[in-house]
Amino acid sequence: MNSRILGLRVAGVMFGLMCLAQLLRLVIRPEVLVAGHHVPLWPSGLALVILGGLSLWMWKLSRAAP
Repeated sequence: MNSRILGLRVAGVMFGLMCLAQLLRLVIRPEVLVAGHHVPLWPSGLALVILGGLSLWMWKLSRAAP
């Protein structure tokens, strides 16, 4: 396994872990305050979709890399 494939797989795992963290936030629904203001859940839903897509993309690239 060369360093490019390893780098793509590491990036895919990292994006996947962040995606799971966002999913966990959506499931648990913790109250998050930033400077006294509540943070809504919709940014986590958006992040879930984006990070999941990036994770899948990195894994697809690592499998297609020569």
